[in-house]
Amino acid sequence: MAGLYIHIPFCKKRCIYCDFYSTNRLDLTDRYVAAIVEEARRRRNELGAAETIKTIYLGGGTPSQLMPVQMGRITEGVGRWLDLSGVEEFTVEVNPDDVTGDYIKSLVELGVNRVSMGVQSFNDAELAAINRRHNAECAITAYNAIRDAGIQNVSIDLIYGLPGQDLASLNASVEQALSLRPEHISAYNLTYEEGTVLWNRRLRGEVTEAGEELCIEMYRLIVGRLKEAGYEHYEISNYALPGYRSRHNSSYWDHTPYVGLGAAAHSYDGHVRRSNPADLMAYITALEQGQLPFSEEIMTTEERYDEDVMVALRTADGLDVMEIGEKYGDKVKVSLQAKAHKYLEQGIMREDAGRLFLTDEGMLLSDAVIQELMWD
Repeated sequence: MAGLYIHIPFCKKRCIYCDFYSTNRLDLTDRYVAAIVEEARRRRNELGAAETIKTIYLGGGTPSQLMPVQMGRITEGVGRWLDLSGVEEFTVEVNPDDVTGDYIKSLVELGVNRVSMGVQSFNDAELAAINRRHNAECAITAYNAIRDAGIQNVSIDLIYGLPGQDLASLNASVEQALSLRPEHISAYNLTYEEGTVLWNRRLRGEVTEAGEELCIEMYRLIVGRLKEAGYEHYEISNYALPGYRSRHNSSYWDHTPYVGLGAAAHSYDGHVRRSNPADLMAYITALEQGQLPFSEEIMTTEERYDEDVMVALRTADGLDVMEIGEKYGDKVKVSLQAKAHKYLEQGIMREDAGRLFLTDEGMLLSDAVIQELMWD
């Protein structure tokens, strides 16, 4: 199987914490849609006949900034060159204030069967602090419209560690989310990325970053409450009701090949990584001139090992130690086991049936642990 990711970089306005590639050049949407279709045409043989596309994910940016007719041009145009007949999960990211019943119904008509909505918080003051375009009432109304349109697989995003947020306000947002009962919840710790508005506001003393201890308490609150409510903690930041893991995102973590179309999109065919420029005009111009804009990187053995360790330990499926030995040799396997030993003793990791896992507490230290286990 294989996945298809399509990056839609357009945003009406930028959230102050975001460092994903985006642009407000909405005047270029038609040319961009045409460029995506042309890229699909030129890359139609990349996956090979043996790989069937099972998942599609339109991310951003804000895909819901595209009009339904433009979404239709993408699905129809890309479908002329890539076989989409076997797609089982088709996700589109939306912002709450873009959602109407008619809009979601138009997505359903295009084959969309999963919607991921960026809520971030159900506290209006917290939403205003990060420059979100919606309020809590808007998010709830949008969620109900998505349900009314027939979507039975909904994911919502939450962020913790927001400016001014405390445990009580986070708990209120979590409880509101649970009252809606989405099939999937993503919960991310706010990060201060260099170059963002949020980063600069912190430098100027206009905002104070949530302390480490508070963020740990927030993480524990989320993990505990969502588990109580029946959600599986299947990846560091992701929780799902049984049977509703994000199939597309899970494919990144198990090395399923995927094609990425659009500016700043990435691809992986099992051997080579490709990346498109994070530049709207460079991307459009290249395709209009008959060129593919991506650059390629053939991964070294060390890079493949490091990625295997990193992605596996982020998930509830863990890292298969025997498989590491088969792929990289007994010496590498023994080194991995030796490095993991102290974390097993500390309860940061656990071992079961030849697999290594981070515990819930270990996931708090995931970056440091994974770094320690990487190639010597």
